[in-house]
Amino acid sequence: MRSTHALAAAALALAAGVAVAAVPASADAPEGAYWRVEAIRTGVHPRPVGSGYHVTQRNVTTQWTSPEGKSWNGSRDLGARPATAKDEAAWRADGSPSSWAYRTEGMKIRLSTRPGKGTLRAEKRPPGFRLGDEKYLTPQQLRSLPADAEGLRTYLTADVDAWIDKASQEAETTDPKARKQDWLDHRDRYVAAEAVTLLYAVPAPDKVRAAAYQVLRTTKGVNDLGDAKDPLGRPGRKLALPVFARKGAVLRQQYVVDTTAMTVLAEYTDLEDGGKPALGRSGVTTITAAWTDDRLAPPRVP
Repeated sequence: MRSTHALAAAALALAAGVAVAAVPASADAPEGAYWRVEAIRTGVHPRPVGSGYHVTQRNVTTQWTSPEGKSWNGSRDLGARPATAKDEAAWRADGSPSSWAYRTEGMKIRLSTRPGKGTLRAEKRPPGFRLGDEKYLTPQQLRSLPADAEGLRTYLTADVDAWIDKASQEAETTDPKARKQDWLDHRDRYVAAEAVTLLYAVPAPDKVRAAAYQVLRTTKGVNDLGDAKDPLGRPGRKLALPVFARKGAVLRQQYVVDTTAMTVLAEYTDLEDGGKPALGRSGVTTITAAWTDDRLAPPRVP
């Protein structure tokens, strides 16, 4: 799964943009062979198909990480279906096709109502559990993270500042018009996003999760939207990250958090470009994260 810093930057550059299922609270030590994060994303395909209707695509990704820090990524297309009742009527009038294909920029895009074949690949990266853009922590280092909100905020802010320094220096050659202030303008958002990572993406201890939630909800620009349920009907608290706007693109992200287990239940991503919804880059993701003794395998069809 991509880092939260890179996701925001890439989304606003119109790169990629899902919902998250329940995450049981992790213990302070590994309780299984792998920490597995499963994310099921639902979003509208960016182009109309058939006679001009839209379809919703679903896909599932899994990341498996062993206590030693080895990691594997899996994915599976879960199939497409008409996005709305109006789209379904147009689809039926079109003969209810089970697949679609079209060409764009020299590539042939294929869609199907049927789930695709699952894949699983070893990830080539440093060992450990990823926090931020390039930091990989061992379970012992995760247990050593500050368990109080202010201490954890100081830690995450220092991590974000180091990333901003590096990103702005690299941009001197890749994007001469970029300024360090472009990153600093969104510093609070990056800190909040890194706190979100601790709520599902890594097996942080319970006390660290509780501190991460307090960092998230008290970060400047984060809005508490009150009690809510995720797409699966699970109750939690919905929080909105500060809006990320740049070069005519606007990114909004909201999370439903189980405040008992202190885990993320769902992520809502809304990306606009030039005032118009960026289909294919917006959607909702449901996440399930927990230690497991299951054998490595491609994602199953839910």
